[in-house]
Amino acid sequence: MSDMILEMKNITKLFPGVRALDNVNLQVKRGTIHALVGENGAGKSTLMNVLSGIYPFGSYTGDIVYNGEVCKFSKITDSEEKGIVIIHQELALVPYMTIGENMFLGNEQGKAFNIDWDTTYAEADKYLKIVGLSESSRTLIKDIGVGKQQMVEIAKALAKNAKLLILDEPTSSLNETDSRALLDLMLRFKEEGMTCIIISHKLNEVSYVADEITVIRDGSTIETIDNAGHDIDEDRIIRGMVGREIEDRFPKRPGVEVGEVCMDVSGWTVHHPIYHEKKVVDNVSFHVRKGEVVGISGLMGAGRTELAMSLFGRSYGSAISGSLKLGGKEVHLKNARDAIKHGLAYVTEDRKGNGLILSNPIRVNNTLANLDALCEKGVIDQDKEYAVADEYRVKLRTKCTGIEQHVGNLSGGNQQKVLLAKWMFTDPDILILDEPTRGIDVGAKYEIYCIINDLVAQGKSVIMISSELPEVLGMSDRIYVMNEGRIVGEFQQEEASQESIMGCILKSTVS
Repeated sequence: MSDMILEMKNITKLFPGVRALDNVNLQVKRGTIHALVGENGAGKSTLMNVLSGIYPFGSYTGDIVYNGEVCKFSKITDSEEKGIVIIHQELALVPYMTIGENMFLGNEQGKAFNIDWDTTYAEADKYLKIVGLSESSRTLIKDIGVGKQQMVEIAKALAKNAKLLILDEPTSSLNETDSRALLDLMLRFKEEGMTCIIISHKLNEVSYVADEITVIRDGSTIETIDNAGHDIDEDRIIRGMVGREIEDRFPKRPGVEVGEVCMDVSGWTVHHPIYHEKKVVDNVSFHVRKGEVVGISGLMGAGRTELAMSLFGRSYGSAISGSLKLGGKEVHLKNARDAIKHGLAYVTEDRKGNGLILSNPIRVNNTLANLDALCEKGVIDQDKEYAVADEYRVKLRTKCTGIEQHVGNLSGGNQQKVLLAKWMFTDPDILILDEPTRGIDVGAKYEIYCIINDLVAQGKSVIMISSELPEVLGMSDRIYVMNEGRIVGEFQQEEASQESIMGCILKSTVS
């Protein structure tokens, strides 16, 4: 049998006005982990959608050779029958169904209209054990965390007898501990003979697990790199991805004079919106100055998002208490509209679920948070709307066919730019960014960082929540560390390090 389990030859895929894939070639060796890397919109997910039958035979040109056989998949079940299973970045689980029900949804055990539930849950428990989950398969999906949900997706793939497992950004929503557990599971699968393809923007993770790395840029294959020693030079990957050198991952910020305190939070306490006895933010106090980037670091579940949303017009939580001062005056923000009027903006971590209307064009999304600026007597001035959207398209260098393009058809990095533009149009004094670069590539990250620097250069302030410690360290003037709903440390940029931040978290957990 050939060493190659998969060969994709001269794959070309066209969308209206866009050549998404241009004669792409990919070879994957049996029993290895193969990484696909590239900027957002480079064509990685499109290539995997071609492979899995989401884009059926006839909608592209080129050949798919799997286990020595030319395959012409017309739907996703065709590829799954061959053992090719894809796990998408957005988890496809139903929250109010059990783990077992989710695992065999569309692959039901038993006969038509007569599901064998005993077999369903017994089989589900078997696969959960394989991926290292101790939860009962009768547990509802909504009652387990994101990291465990990702493991459920993998167990679901195993239940389909996966031989080639494709994971698209599997760790984008996971903390470092859960990410490492998932990567180690992939390595274990490799030892057992499974082949994996991973799409990831986290180059340290790619270097850790991948045997070979294929770089795709602008819909074309650039090169495939041997990473047998797992010591690949990340700068080489970046050059291939973006077509240029990025000498510094974090752009230098011109000398911005940090001004007076513009936001002062004291004794801020927030309870869970459903379980009212549970504190999710516990007596938090911090301040932000004009022209300053303040980072908030912490593990997943530390309360960072809950803090940000509760400050933004009480968008989260119950029984909120404490003091919030803006510009030296105490304010009581009752809702998001109040927050916007007082110069606050919040860029959510969930751009697709809560930040953007994917079925609407860029033009509409850009102006949603500040329609008053476009309206005369309750009617939107479309000329102004077009002008604003086009201005931000140019300013943020959003790659699109035009401001009428639907946001759902943009790459992740360009969706993030549209979301930023939406809140920049409100002209905020303080911009809260929650995971602003989640799921986007190194080139798009650099552009987001430049936008942040431009904002503080204008005298605005930025609060940046990020799970990526290098990002927090590279961009922040000061860093607050959160754990279990509390502020457990504060560092100036020059005294902060990954070790000091993690040490702060661990010590506070022990105590």
